Amino acid sequence: MPRDIVFTRNNGWIPTVVREDGELKLMLGAGADANHDPRTFTFPIGEPHRAVIERDLARHLLLWSAVLPLCDAAGTRGALDEDAAVALLDPVLLSGPADVDALFRRIPWDRSRLIAHGADIALLERGEVCAAMNTATEAADAKRAQTYHADRRRAERGTVLAPLDAALLKYTGRYLHGATVPRRLPDAVDPALLPEVMRVIATAERAGAGMRIGRDPQKGKRATDKRDWQRMEAAVGAAVRRAHPGLADEAVRTVSFLICSEAARRAREAPVEEEDEEPGTGPGASAGSGRKTALSFTDDKGGEKKWSLTGPRSAPADFWEFVAERSAPDNEVFTIEDETLGEGIQLHFYADSVARVTTVREGRGGSDPEYRVEYGLVDGMAGYRKVVGAFARGGCAALDPYGPWMSDVNEFERARRRRRDA
Repeated sequence: MPRDIVFTRNNGWIPTVVREDGELKLMLGAGADANHDPRTFTFPIGEPHRAVIERDLARHLLLWSAVLPLCDAAGTRGALDEDAAVALLDPVLLSGPADVDALFRRIPWDRSRLIAHGADIALLERGEVCAAMNTATEAADAKRAQTYHADRRRAERGTVLAPLDAALLKYTGRYLHGATVPRRLPDAVDPALLPEVMRVIATAERAGAGMRIGRDPQKGKRATDKRDWQRMEAAVGAAVRRAHPGLADEAVRTVSFLICSEAARRAREAPVEEEDEEPGTGPGASAGSGRKTALSFTDDKGGEKKWSLTGPRSAPADFWEFVAERSAPDNEVFTIEDETLGEGIQLHFYADSVARVTTVREGRGGSDPEYRVEYGLVDGMAGYRKVVGAFARGGCAALDPYGPWMSDVNEFERARRRRRDA
């Protein structure tokens, strides 16, 4: 169908007047179809409407704001309710200000669109939409609308931000959207407040110094340890609250999130050896008493990997890579075995526990070997790393400090329940 543009503004998103087969229509893009492509809607208008649209930006924007909810109602594939759209033309474009204000108190309309185009927010809130549009501009400022909605959401939650709270959220880039990954954006902060912001950040950095967030191979090669995160978050948050007691909870959380996310990024970007290696266990380390020179890694799904001291990496680094590649919700038991010495450890990720297994007597004459199995509890990934590193350095004997070790299964289950209940 031939379509000629009759009137358009510099901002291409504002509805355009077109002529189709001799009929004037208003055309606007809104929403998206099932393939996420933008939808375009049209509905007929008259010459008097076109004249107002061309000369009066405020009324043009008000009509757009009133029609957008009808476009939203059409969804991804429905038709625009043309009768409802046409019914808005006279009341919005040709009525007096008082009648337009009264109409906007009765119908749904897109507030953010008007705010983005410069409407006076205080007047909008009072229902004086025509007066609010005296400051309207063709150019849009989407950030202004986002800021309004962010402030409104906080007000609905009863959150009131002081200037320093707001500055901290802007510094981390999380003022508009709480789900945004925090960054350091000093240019986003009022220069008068920046020194105070940096004092808060310095407090957080001191609290997190010396703490780390390790990787969690149970959840993949780039996943990080949730417990490490929680420990750092608690330490940083407590320090910031002590030093700056007037800060809002949201401001404290965003600073803690910044410090933790940076620590997690460092862990993900660190070389495997640097991130996983225990002191003295790296490639080329001499084989002292109990030190492992060859190990076998296995899982519950038949996976196996061999490690040798002559290889390029340490045993812990190779083992945790094996876990990261193989771990899954139905594959949570991993074993490290020294076949030569007849000892090993079994990690139970589903239970925060570990078993150390030593051969008491070799099998002879067709009899099965006799093993001693002892169970211990571990504190998440940090505990598992210590146990794996200790076993690589000195075998089962090196695990004594990480007990208590329990041979009785019932005693072990009681200990597990006590810790779970605690």
